Amino acid sequence: MGKVLEGTLEVDSEAAAQSALKQKRLEVITLGPLSAIEQLWIGLTKKQPKVKAKDVVIFSRQFSTMINSGLPILQGLTIVAEQAENKDFRGLMGKVRDDISNGVPLSEALSRHPKVFSTLYVNMVKAGEQGGILDIIFERLSEYMEKAEGVTRKVKSAMMYPIVVMSVAVLVVIFLMIKVVPTFADVFRSFGAELPLPTRMVLGLSNFLLSPKAGFLVFFGIVFYVALSLYKRTKQGAYNMDALLLKLPVFGVLVQKASVAKFARTFGTLIKSGVPIMDALETVAKTSGNLVVEKALIDARDSVRSGKTLTQPLKESKIFPPMVTQMINVGEETGALDAMLSKVADFYEEEVDTAVEGMTSIIEPILIVFLGVTLGFIVVAMFMPMFELGNLAG
Repeated sequence: MGKVLEGTLEVDSEAAAQSALKQKRLEVITLGPLSAIEQLWIGLTKKQPKVKAKDVVIFSRQFSTMINSGLPILQGLTIVAEQAENKDFRGLMGKVRDDISNGVPLSEALSRHPKVFSTLYVNMVKAGEQGGILDIIFERLSEYMEKAEGVTRKVKSAMMYPIVVMSVAVLVVIFLMIKVVPTFADVFRSFGAELPLPTRMVLGLSNFLLSPKAGFLVFFGIVFYVALSLYKRTKQGAYNMDALLLKLPVFGVLVQKASVAKFARTFGTLIKSGVPIMDALETVAKTSGNLVVEKALIDARDSVRSGKTLTQPLKESKIFPPMVTQMINVGEETGALDAMLSKVADFYEEEVDTAVEGMTSIIEPILIVFLGVTLGFIVVAMFMPMFELGNLAG
């Protein structure tokens, strides 16, 4: 009787898990997805390889040049593994090289590291293997990743800026309320007169932050954050949060434009690289980064599978603007879908740039005014009793 083993696998589906275990000559007894709590625990405790997108871009460019120069794949991987500055990436390349030495195709060897090489990356490499154009594919991958990473970085910076400023403002206010205001409170008690309303408001907030009630508030805040994290790890919760993100004022429009740009760039790159449209749609859906967009693309794939057009389900999703669906429709009719998608991607990447600049120019003065009013109110509230006392003394 064989030994019973337990463990976890990082794969896209149960079918992929079955295949991976079969290759290792293991018989499956039970198989299923991890619970939300188990996923959260593994995410917090598991050490992930520290490989950045920049490392993959550099590898793609170098590898493309090596293949184009006629260098064998195995030798190219050996050189890349030796030259990589990132220790984790160097070790990962060593594993890929060992797999290929054992007869595993390059695309499959890369697919065994899903945290570093996405489904899109693997599918494009697979198309390159089948078409004998690996050098062109790796060059396109590096260009795609640079542009996609640029859009993602701009969106994150636009959303992080107000969050960081507001966080600093809250910390400053809490410091004033806990450390500075109480010293004024001792002085005000000796006045023996009724304090102005703004002063009473500030002192009341200070007393609240120093009371046990504030501790309970922090505790419930932590509980709410953990509960929200667990909810986001459920399929319905993640979908609802992504839908809410698209409906946010100002930020929702930016996220939508970034999603359209990513869809067009990814889909156009896959089609141009020779990936079949059904596989391309499935890959684009999985790498969209938003479950609402993913559902719209899955519906579009089902529409194409049943012999209908790609345009109609995209139009019905109300995520893709009319200009996008019209250009895709023209691309379908003329057979130049990849060219049309490239134009859509270029346009919406510029739209993201414009939106980020406009948002920053609007948010910055609003935050400055907010900080000025908040801190000014606290300062004035603290000095008002002294002004009144001076007037009485005069």
